[in-house]
Amino acid sequence: MQTRWLGRRPHAEVDAAMRAFTAARRAGDDDDELWIVEHDPVYTLGVGGRDAHVLAPGDIPVVRTDRGGQVTYHGPGQVVAYPLVDLRRLGIFVKEYVFRVEQAVLDALAGWGVTGHRVRSAPGIYVRLDDPFGHAMLAPPPPGTDPFAGLGKIAALGIKVGNHCTYHGVALNVAMDLGPFDRIDPCGYRGLRTVDLRSLGVDVRWDEAAQALAAALARRLA
Repeated sequence: MQTRWLGRRPHAEVDAAMRAFTAARRAGDDDDELWIVEHDPVYTLGVGGRDAHVLAPGDIPVVRTDRGGQVTYHGPGQVVAYPLVDLRRLGIFVKEYVFRVEQAVLDALAGWGVTGHRVRSAPGIYVRLDDPFGHAMLAPPPPGTDPFAGLGKIAALGIKVGNHCTYHGVALNVAMDLGPFDRIDPCGYRGLRTVDLRSLGVDVRWDEAAQALAAALARRLA
């Protein structure tokens, strides 16, 4: 897998480029790539995203994409990783791919001592707000209760697969202005807290976090 470091780019530019890259791929002939980027402020809605989850966008543009999922925010201080992977080459299906991408985020977080968690039927990675460095397993919530109680979302996942090839990807919050998340229902969940590494007390530069996440993805998708 070749890693491309794109720097800070508008979302629309990168979105168009990865769709063109994926459309032009030939089975087994093109190497997989991993694009690492930091976006200008933007809200993105998934293909089935509901406008009602965008509460007060203000001057931040809202764009529709063909990924899965609801609404999320991208902006400075966030590492966005787009794995452009031929699933046939890996011999896996979408469910396994999602598991591996999430595991890469868990691996990267562990490098800073942060314990990430999965929440059933809610793609992405979460942390305990009261003990982000503790190692206790996350117990399933009792029926009828808030599955996100006591949790904050630190990484969002939204993917698309075309002709067995993946695009879109995962976003890890490093050191952001978290205010824009309060103006949406993050990933379609009203009241869901969003956190970054800085708010957890982890002081890491964007480029260091990007390197760690890229290395973890490269290992998990090899």
